[in-house]
Amino acid sequence: MQKKFLGLTVLAVAVAGMSYGQIKKQFSVDDAPSCNKIKLKLQANSGTCFIKPSHNPEILSVFSNQTEQNYSHQFVKEINGKVCEVTLSLEENESGSFSQTVSSRVFGSEKPEQEKFWKMYLTEAKPYSLELNYGVGNANVDLSGLAIKTFKINTGSADVNIGYHSGLENLVEMDTFSVRVDLGSVNAKNLSLARTKYVVANVGFGNVMLDLSTAPEVANHIKGSVGAGNLVILLPSDDSVPVLVHVKDSWLCSVELTDDLKETAPNTYANAAYAKNPKKALTFDLDVSLGNIVFKEKP
Repeated sequence: MQKKFLGLTVLAVAVAGMSYGQIKKQFSVDDAPSCNKIKLKLQANSGTCFIKPSHNPEILSVFSNQTEQNYSHQFVKEINGKVCEVTLSLEENESGSFSQTVSSRVFGSEKPEQEKFWKMYLTEAKPYSLELNYGVGNANVDLSGLAIKTFKINTGSADVNIGYHSGLENLVEMDTFSVRVDLGSVNAKNLSLARTKYVVANVGFGNVMLDLSTAPEVANHIKGSVGAGNLVILLPSDDSVPVLVHVKDSWLCSVELTDDLKETAPNTYANAAYAKNPKKALTFDLDVSLGNIVFKEKP
């Protein structure tokens, strides 16, 4: 196995008189021609984060309105065989500002003086295994036209929107789309464009919305667990799409189903299309204790 460590290109621009708040390129990670897959792990403890596709060959490009004095980072890049593994963690240096952000998120206190954001661009040229970790703040993830083999997102108190904004589907078949939420929220739109076999959603006290309203190309298996939060699932309005739901619930929770989902066995529900074509079904295995699960048909 070939294993070597490569450096991170730091591109913070030092310009006399440059004021805080101007956008500038902070980092770039060059492609390695020997790699045919990227394993990328990103972490940000605060601020607003954007992820978008790019035609550039760089594995990762990061822009921000922050200065080097306002944050610290940890970075690792290594090549194992034909896999390039990249880990980038971004942390705000000002602990007081970070606690202020948490306070504003939880208690509704005064807002931070200025929005701090990160804009990250991924190349369309290589397939990724992508893991995103957010603390507080907001994130917007556009996966349009990227090649994502596996996708995993963890959020503490951050609010995250995931979608395929330009309507371009995933360039490869995805194995697993995984979401974990503590206090924040995740809205995953147009999941049929992910071309994923499996969807996993774990909800603590937060909120997750899974938009499965467009008929998938292949059968999807969706596993979900809800503690005291909320899981909303948008189903196709087309009654020809087979749907099967297994729910393990308790008397403290709430489960709302669409009218066409009928009980076929204890804690098992299906629509009329399932009996005709079970092999291409949207299959749900759900577990809820104190929270709520709601199935809706997208208007």
